[in-house]
Amino acid sequence: MLISKKVNVYRILSGTWRHFLIEIVACFLAYFFYRYIDSLHIFDTIVVNSIIPTILGTALAFFIGFNNNQAYDRWWEARKIWGALVNNSRTWCRQVLFYIDKNGEGDGRNFNSEKTTLVYRHIAFVYALKENLRNSSSKDYRNYLSTEEIKAVESESNIPNAILNIQTEHLARLYSENSVDGFKFMELNEMLINFCDEMGMSERIKNTVFPTTYNFYTRLFIWIFIVSVTWSSVDDMGAWSIIVGILVGYIFLTTHKIGLALLNPFEDIPTGISLDQITRTIEINLLEALKEKEIPKPVSSINGEYIM
Repeated sequence: MLISKKVNVYRILSGTWRHFLIEIVACFLAYFFYRYIDSLHIFDTIVVNSIIPTILGTALAFFIGFNNNQAYDRWWEARKIWGALVNNSRTWCRQVLFYIDKNGEGDGRNFNSEKTTLVYRHIAFVYALKENLRNSSSKDYRNYLSTEEIKAVESESNIPNAILNIQTEHLARLYSENSVDGFKFMELNEMLINFCDEMGMSERIKNTVFPTTYNFYTRLFIWIFIVSVTWSSVDDMGAWSIIVGILVGYIFLTTHKIGLALLNPFEDIPTGISLDQITRTIEINLLEALKEKEIPKPVSSINGEYIM
């Protein structure tokens, strides 16, 4: 996720230089093709009017604006989901620490280990969800699961969901042993439901592909627009029409590219959601609540520009 308020010119150019070069070639070809056709006097009967790029440019502005709005909505929804996951994780930890206690018979069980297991398992859930959303091969969730639990969850296709199943089974067992009363059980179970909802919403965003035909036709129309702008300004501006076509096209293509960069918020790219930072924050907060001594360091930004 981008965190710098300054515009990095190098990053902008490095992300747009390819279509900028293609623009230069396209505008040069459009100009010389126009001159060649003009030498055949075909345009004596066919008038290339400026109304064509005007209408096309207006339509493209709506197309690109809609695309960027939808892209930002996906990005912002993903950010809200993981913001809620942070808050619910902290709440889950507090409830586990203060809601679970000895049962009415006053047995001598060590409930600290029970609480630690539930909190550790939730950290594993967060890491597993992150790795699932990013199609990552890392298995950091293993650091917080027992050997038996690792075998159990990895036998299923959806590891985060499998971890929630174990959490629910553990919580139900504590309730049956009167270690959690009915009201507190409902509160804890509500948190597990929230985690499942947040997992499902994240998976929905990841698995819902933005219509490819929409992006294809938007790019196609932009290139038609670039050629028409160049053609319509040749008679008035001569060779300067090439510069006009390049500048106008660069604006439209770059604006469209900005929207495309936000379409997949969980990808491991600078414009994506900072899942590494969020999961590490949850891990730190929960381990500190358990009074652990070995606390990992927060994720650092890259050159002060973005954080993954």
